Formats: sequence, structure tokens, C-alpha cells
Amino acid sequence: MPPMPPLHPDQITLSSAAMAFDMPRKSRTRVAKMFSKIPSKLQHLASLGAHIIPREDQHMPKSSDAPFYAAIKSKDKDVLARDRSESDSTEDASADEKAQQKYKATLRKSDENGNSRVRAPNEFEHCNPLMQSAVYLAWFILLIMAYFREFLRKSGFEKNKAAVELEKQKHFAPLFNSFEAIYARNCYVRVRDVFERPIGSVPGATVKLVDRITDDHCWTFQFTGTQTEVINVGSYNYLGFAESHGPCARASAKAIDEQGLSVCGSVHEIGHTRKQVELESLVAEFLGVEDAICFSMGFATNSMNAPCLVDKHSLIISDQYNHASLVLGCRLSGASIAVFAHNNMAALEKTIRDAIIYGNPKTCRPYKKILIIVEGIYSMEGSICNLPEIIALKKKYNCYLYLDEAHSIGAMGASGRGVVEYWGCNAKDVDIMMGTFTKSFGAAGGYIGGSAATIAHLRKTSPTGYYSLPMSPPVAQQVIASMSTIMGRDGTHDGELRIERLARNARYFRLRLKQMGFIVYGSDDSPVVPVLIYFPTQCGLWGRELLKKKIGVVVVSYPATAMTESRARICLSAAHTKEMLDYVLDCLDELGDFSRTKFSRRKYLYKNKKIEW
Repeated sequence: MPPMPPLHPDQITLSSAAMAFDMPRKSRTRVAKMFSKIPSKLQHLASLGAHIIPREDQHMPKSSDAPFYAAIKSKDKDVLARDRSESDSTEDASADEKAQQKYKATLRKSDENGNSRVRAPNEFEHCNPLMQSAVYLAWFILLIMAYFREFLRKSGFEKNKAAVELEKQKHFAPLFNSFEAIYARNCYVRVRDVFERPIGSVPGATVKLVDRITDDHCWTFQFTGTQTEVINVGSYNYLGFAESHGPCARASAKAIDEQGLSVCGSVHEIGHTRKQVELESLVAEFLGVEDAICFSMGFATNSMNAPCLVDKHSLIISDQYNHASLVLGCRLSGASIAVFAHNNMAALEKTIRDAIIYGNPKTCRPYKKILIIVEGIYSMEGSICNLPEIIALKKKYNCYLYLDEAHSIGAMGASGRGVVEYWGCNAKDVDIMMGTFTKSFGAAGGYIGGSAATIAHLRKTSPTGYYSLPMSPPVAQQVIASMSTIMGRDGTHDGELRIERLARNARYFRLRLKQMGFIVYGSDDSPVVPVLIYFPTQCGLWGRELLKKKIGVVVVSYPATAMTESRARICLSAAHTKEMLDYVLDCLDELGDFSRTKFSRRKYLYKNKKIEW
């Protein structure tokens, strides 16, 4: 067979790549090599030696959805390049500081709603290898002590208060993983008071925590009957709609009187409530899509509907930091799964190209469908996906795009319509727009928006229609009321002011933390603020010391994060006032000095910078 003429990268699609798999093995190998040598259009990431490691390509997209980025690209190219490749030397400090100030000055030209043309990049300042070695040593000591305490319990020197297998079943195969049980008993339980805190009020800007004490190292708790009000920086109450009073609460209470609490049956047996039908129409209008479907549980929105979109002949390309609900949905689908480095557009394109060239290794045939799954804001990293680049790759290779906006819908964009609006993209370029109502809307449940054909398919095939209840009327009404407020249909500017306040709070809080010397992950436009403390032992210290100062914060460690990247995750809200933020910042500054967790080597860039709210 004569050799095929060389193809341009734009000509590589699923259909053209399928030609290679219909040929004999020798020809197929030759064509595959030819495809693999085609140069990529996208720039590759910078070397991973800089202090800030961008996990996405920093160059501006070339898609038709954001034409204004091309003009800005050349203007800020030098600034971003210097920012990525800066060193700790004193000689380069002044030049780097000027570059940083120039870039931030450009950002200040944007309005307070985040409706700017230059976006704050995702920053990931990494610690040095010596610090990582120290963190691994801390974990090693913890695990050695854990196994030593297990030995003491088995030998009868220490009372075992954990759940164990029955004596008559000691010869059975254990029902749980032994290492996970040892880790939970000896590492997690010791700081369980930091993670499992019952609340006694609405989780707004402040929240009341139910007081409790323990005399057996957190195995059991006794409630004292009192409550302590703390500043709440741990809830996903981005726009401050988690309220027990106000128009949203009154509308929800009225819905109970009119339609009750539940239809007491599944969707396909009993049907929807009127409120859910009204909500689905409003969500479709809010997102700018043809139709939408709503579910009573946000986690199930991902885990139960992803299997309806792909099968064993499909490929899912997932970001490495996607949520557990997406991971579960991918596994349940039976599709092949490929994972690409977080927000790394070069890695994403290489994964797509390899999938097109080599096909499904199980069947030696081309994939019938490729689905890219990303999130708008990553809840543990505080980073924002590079949506324009992802859409450009999706169009280039004829893939489908699944966008999870659980943390970005309502919290991003000039009018709260998520990262699609934040980047200035077209909503119709995203095939599956998923989100939840548990964060910005102060309610429960999730939604999927898209074309009318896609939503009709989900209504017929989604397991949630057979095995779950429709949304409760007061919950649906809470979303309707809060979403209407964001859209300005209540006749006020309350929604606009909430979005503006959240954007100001996020930028002010993040820049102040960097000025103090903390390592903060993600974008300055993100309301999720991960503060790196690295050592697992710092989690208990931070949680308990901040509680003494009347601050409720979430500390996160392995297995929710990497073993060397324990962190305190702060979630900001439009309900937080500047006085609250300043108090939290002062307490964090004091605690950072006490615990010696100010690891940043870029503090000098913000030393003399005036940060305005």
C-alpha cells in the first residue's frame, strides 16, 4: 500500500485517525509513527524549576470565543515569562518586583466583578526538597507510632476502643483494609475534634458550634449544652444565601405550605413537582442553554449521569484533581479512563492525540467517543480551569466537554454565570454543563444543562429518575429565589452587590496572605483559598488554635491531599465583612509565626505593596 500523504494537525479527527486501524498491522504502525511526529500547535509548559509552577499554559487561547486575548498576549508575555522563571537571587529581585507590579497594575484596571480581560494566573509555589523530606519523616514517625500502639493493644497493655472483628470471625478475611484501619485509629481519631464539629445554627458569615469535651483522646465526646459562635470560613456559602431569614427563606417556607415536603415517590413513578419544572426552566435560561434537568443530590448528579453519556467503547480524559463524584462516575461508566496533569494543556492535547492515534488498546479499534471532564474551580487547589484552551482542543479534535461548575457557578463571572462567563466563552461550546445548588445558592441538589437532545436522553436513561426522589419543593424554591436575586429579578441590586463583594474579598484576602509570607495555591480570582502548612501535625494545631480565637476553619490532609501538601482551606463569602477578614488575617499572621508555617520565598514582592479592599 502506498504511504499516506502527510496531514496537517487540524486534519486529525476521530474519523481520519480511524483509517489507521483499518489497515494491516505493519501499515498501521507506520501511519501511527507519522501521526505522532506531527507538531503540536500549543506551547509546552515552562520548566518545572521555578517557584511558581503554572499547571496550565499561560498563553492566551486562539479560539474564536475569545478573540481579544490575542491582543493581550504579546503585551503581557514578557511579564508572565519573567514571573514563571524568577529566582531567589537578590540581583533579580528588583526586576521581578517590577514585573509583578506591572502585571498586578494591569489586573487593577478590571472592574470589581471580575469582568476583566487579563485573568489572574494559577500559582503553585512549591517548597524545596528538604522541606518535603522533613514532611515524609513526620509521616514516617506517625506511622511507626501507630503500629507501636497497635502492638500495645494486641498485647493487652492498652485498652482497644476501636471497632474490631468478632472473636468468632477472627479467621475470616477482614472486611476492611488493615492499613486504612490503623491510619484511622491512630492518626485520624487523634484529631477527630478538628474535623467533625456539629453546628447549631445557619452556616452564614458566623456559625454556632456545639461545645463538647473528650477525656479519651477523641474516641468519644460529651456535650456541655453550650454553643460558641465563630467566624465561619469553612462553608461553601459563596454568595451568603445560607440564611434563616430574608426573602429566600420566606419563599421556601411558603412553598412548604403550598406543595409540602416530598412527593414520596420516584420521578418516573410520581413525576416532578411544579417547583422543579419551574427551576429547570430558570436554570436553562440562567446558563444560556436549551434545556436543563435538576437532581436532588449533587454527588449523584455526577456519579449517576456520567455512565449515561459514555460506554466501554468511549474514552474519558479526566483532570487529575477532579472530584470524587466524577471519579466514581467515570468508573461506573465502564469507559476507558485517561488522566492528564492538572490544568496542563500540553498534557491534555498529548493525551487526546495518543487516543486518536493508537485507539482503544482493548479492542484495537478507534474510540467512538472522547469525553473531556474538568471542573470550573478545583475545591482543594483553588485553581480555575483554562476553559478557552480546553474548548479550542475540544473543537480541534472533535471531542465532547463535560464541565463541573459546583464551585464556580454563582461565584465567578460578572453576573455569576460561572467560568464560562468569566472567560467570555460561549455556553453552547460546552456539551455538558453540570453544577450544584449546595454552594452559591444555599440549597441542595445539582443540575445538568445542555442541548435539548442531551437532556431528553438523560431524562430517559438516568438512574436517578428510577431510584431517587425529585427535589423537595422548599429546596427548589430556595434555588429559584436565590437565582432570581442573582439575575436581578427581585427588583434590587442585591445579587450584583454580592458578586462584587465576593470578588473583592477573594483578591484582598489572598494578597494579604501572600504579603504575610504564606504559600497560597490557585488564582487570586478564586474564593477558595488553600494555605499550605505541609506537616500533618499542623492540622490539629491550626484547627484547635483558630477555634480558641473563635474562627472555624477546615484543615485537610492525606488522603484528601498529597502526603506532602497538608493545608488549611479557607472559603470566602460575600457575607464576610472587611472587619471579619482583617480579624481572621491577624489571627493567621500570629499563628503562622507561632507554628513557623510561612514558607513562601516570594514575600518580598508584596512587602511594600498597598493592598486595597
